[in-house]
Parts: sequence; C-alpha cells; structure tokens
Amino acid sequence: MKSGYADRSDRPAHAPRDDRGDRGERAPARREFAARPSRDGERSERPARGFDKNLPSAPRRFGDDRPARADKPRGPASTARAERRDAERDADATPRTPRRDYEDAPGMLRLSKLMSELGLCSRREADEWIEKGWVLVDGERVDTLGTKVRPDQRIEIDPAAEAAQASQVTVLIHKPVGLVSGQAEDGYQPAITLVTPENRWEGDHSEIRFSVAHLRQLAPAGRLDIDSTGLLVLTQDGRVAKQLIGGHSEIDKEYLVRVAFGEHTVDVESHFPPESLELLRHGLSLDDVPLKPAQVEWQNGEQLRFVLREGKKRQIRRMCELVGLEVIGLKRVRMGRVMLGALPPGQWRYLSADEQF
Repeated sequence: MKSGYADRSDRPAHAPRDDRGDRGERAPARREFAARPSRDGERSERPARGFDKNLPSAPRRFGDDRPARADKPRGPASTARAERRDAERDADATPRTPRRDYEDAPGMLRLSKLMSELGLCSRREADEWIEKGWVLVDGERVDTLGTKVRPDQRIEIDPAAEAAQASQVTVLIHKPVGLVSGQAEDGYQPAITLVTPENRWEGDHSEIRFSVAHLRQLAPAGRLDIDSTGLLVLTQDGRVAKQLIGGHSEIDKEYLVRVAFGEHTVDVESHFPPESLELLRHGLSLDDVPLKPAQVEWQNGEQLRFVLREGKKRQIRRMCELVGLEVIGLKRVRMGRVMLGALPPGQWRYLSADEQF
C-alpha cells in the first residue's frame, strides 16, 4: 500500500524546487533535517537526523563525543560579542583583590572626622568643603568623600571655605513658653519664626546686618522644651554646635527652676529633705544611665539653681520627679560665658564677634 507521501528515494536530497510547475501533481513535502551546505560552500559532515522509533532518544549532554560542527565565519558584531563573553569569563575566573578603601587601616581617620576633631568645622561642613575642593592635605587638593588620612598630615583650608564660615551667624533668642525649639510640632510655632527684623532687640550691638540668608540652616544647639523659657541658641556654625552639644562638650548650662514639694508651694526649701538635694547633685540615673555630677542649690525658698554639663531630654524635670519635686517653671539663663541678660522674651540678637561660649 502506498503511503500518502511521495516516494523521494530517487530524488536527490537537494534537488532544485520548481515552483512554476503544476502544484497539483506534487505531494506535500515533508521537512527533513538533512546535511546542508555550509555558508562557505562545503558540505557539513553532520549526518541527517532520522526518525527511527527503534533508536533510543538520549538527552543531549555537554561533553559528549560528537562530530565537531564546522566553523562558521563570524561577522564583526559576532566576533565582538564572543570576545566580550571570553573577557567576562576570564574576569570571573580571576581572583579579585579585595578593596581596602572601606577598611580602616591602623591609624587612619576619615578626613571629615579629623577636621571636626581639630575644631576646623563640623563633619557636615567638612563633607561640603571636600566636595567643593576646598580642602588640601599635604598641599594636594582632596575632593573625594570618605578619604582617609593620617592624623599627622597637614590640612589646609581654601580661603573660600574660610569666607563661607566667617559669614555664618549665631542667634540668641529669649524663647517664651509655648514655642518649640526646632521644627514645628503638632501645630506649635517654632522659635526660628521669631527671627525677624521687627523682633530684633534694640540692645543688639553686634553691627551685623540682618539677611534672609541667615535663616538658612539655622538650627538649635541645645533645645528647650515647650514648657520652658530662656536662652535658646540657633546657629549656622558647626563649631558652635559641637562646642555646645557635642559628645565631649564641657560647657555649663545654668537654669533657674521654681518647684513645689507635695502641697508645699511656699518655703519649699524648709520642707525638702537635705539627702534628696544631695541626690540631685549626684546619684540619680535616667534610662539606666548614671548622670554626671551637677551643681544644685537653693536660690530662694521656692527656686533651685541647676548647673549641668549634659542635656538629656527633659532632664531637670525628670530629675525633680525622682525626688518628689514638681517643676512649676524652668528658665535657662546662661550657656558657657554667654548670658541671657536683659534680652526680653520673644526677642533675639546676634552673637557678637567678641563673645565666646
């Protein structure tokens, strides 16, 4: 019985096909995977694939012993891709040398940290100056953040950085109750909104001319909570901020604190135990951390004078709670050598060039 397919045993494997003949006389051709001429005109040695169902169908594996495929000439694009793949494979096979720029070599410090420790500027300022190319180390300009140096290397600052630093201002405000020190919170007015030409104290003798640029990056250096009043320092100068609130700050902050003891609101001093006063001076802890020694003494029968060298959140109020005192009013009157003085509530002045904390 004849199959439905034409018998092609007598036809050459690659006989030319004549599409102009009568299509009705030709059986549909079955696609075969026979050997084909390669592009360079030579016949490949690969045998044609058969469809004998009696042969096992083994999966193809890399590394099998098979006749090699004839090399094909590559075009420029193919050659470039192949070379790139070879280079990537070689790179992956080559052991990489670990980078050491993230490792702290003995005795090396980040340049910005060293500049801050030397009191040249804050770390934020140091990073800005480095990015702008305003820092020289041993005479060579450095403009890469994260650069590490030895502590004995010579650091120089470009005059442009010194000019920028000299233009920074520090503002002293007599903060009233009801204002927050920093950013607006829950709708409360931030203290910086008081810094306007109209609120400037007439007793300001700094001779600094007010500029809107002075409000940029003006941040509190030592906060006062919303229920406290007194001297609040806002500054653009990172050196001032570090001096007042840095981790190693030794600047005194003086407060006057009106207190009550139980039902006693008058002549509290005579009812308050002396041993509790000693605890306020030294022996209390906040958040399981012992507090530094403080100067605490009676200013009058209802008012204590505190002098601290640290500034934990609501520290004085929490200290008083631990010994049974209720804070009725709290006012900061001094930071270092700078006094609140006669500065009226709600007004401000510049820190003058001859003043230092």
